[in-house]
Amino acid sequence: MKILISGASIAGPVLAYWLRRHGFEATVVERAPALRKTGGHAVGLFRPAMDISEKMGVLPRIEAKDTGTTAMIMYRPGTDRPVRVDLTKVVKAASDRHVEIMRDDLSEIYYDATRDDVEYLFDDSITSISADGDVTFERAAPRRFDLVVGADGLHSNVRRLVFGDESRFSAFLGAYLAVFTVPHDLCRDRQYVGRFDAGRMAAVYGARHLDEARALLLFRSDAPLDYHHRDVARQKQLVGERFAAMHPEVDRILAELGRTPSFYFDSITQLRMDTWSRGRVTLVGDAGHSPGAAVGGGTSMAVLGAYVLAGELAAAGGDHERAFAAYEREMGELVRQSRKLAQSAAKALVPNSRLGVRALVAGGRLLSALPAPVGRAFIRLNAKGVRLHDSIAVRDYERRVVPEATVPFRS
Repeated sequence: MKILISGASIAGPVLAYWLRRHGFEATVVERAPALRKTGGHAVGLFRPAMDISEKMGVLPRIEAKDTGTTAMIMYRPGTDRPVRVDLTKVVKAASDRHVEIMRDDLSEIYYDATRDDVEYLFDDSITSISADGDVTFERAAPRRFDLVVGADGLHSNVRRLVFGDESRFSAFLGAYLAVFTVPHDLCRDRQYVGRFDAGRMAAVYGARHLDEARALLLFRSDAPLDYHHRDVARQKQLVGERFAAMHPEVDRILAELGRTPSFYFDSITQLRMDTWSRGRVTLVGDAGHSPGAAVGGGTSMAVLGAYVLAGELAAAGGDHERAFAAYEREMGELVRQSRKLAQSAAKALVPNSRLGVRALVAGGRLLSALPAPVGRAFIRLNAKGVRLHDSIAVRDYERRVVPEATVPFRS
């Protein structure tokens, strides 16, 4: 059984790995000419994604690339006296098993786990998908696949081709995110340094294995802004305007906009789809159920979703209708709860008032000051809140027996 996956970032390689593990044949097509090597921005893996990565045999490499950040230095408006938050306590309260890693490092690790067993088509993109599985590409010759999976992110090409325009499913959460590379001397070792003001936040952080740092800027907006998603000059202009005159340290960050080697900008947008599957096509990760960048645990959900999708296809003996329905049932409640959590987080991370900023800083200081066992006990009272992603049990699909007669494609 031949399965085409669009997207080679996180969900795509993880899905390809587990499809091969279950006996399927996987091909991954990726628009970029090669894997990105700039380090990306920091993402968090919670316990389920850590457990899956351990099953894949890549957990030691992931842990070796942990950013090593242990503290956040928070500056409130009107004062240069910082508040120090112990991130190790905050993370332990929120998750029993967690790693923070640069996104592109994680992508490379998952890719390396699949490169010898999976066909990758770089510098190419899908242009059409028929109901029978006939696929055309920008560069490669047309081919037929049994199934097609969109793992190509928030602005998914597969979703657009099969389900229609993104605007039908997207919900703007009222904020924007920018991440770009800055010189290492702008950051402090093993610390996030963030300056907060009403409606905006600017932070710098690094990773112990990188020679450069990352600037992370978040700002609120009452309505979506007017720009094209490929117009980087316009995006940088918007960032510069929103953070002008915030603080001299922020001005130093903004001065790097014109010469940064990597720049990412997007709205914090949530996808709300009633179903992620149609015919022989389904979606995984941000392509199907993005809770919102930086606020909803999307990376861990992408890893888990890819694992579940491959497992349900194996359990159904390749019957995609049964498998897709089971996949959506298995992930549905987590997706719904993640949407709710992301909506609250988007407001909390970038308060609209200085009073809200003071409350955010005070909350971080309080949780940091609590003894670790007390902090964990306090947060565990709400499994649907910040511990949502740690509360998911990972099924062992390899223990589920499928009659051989239903899986003739197995090797």
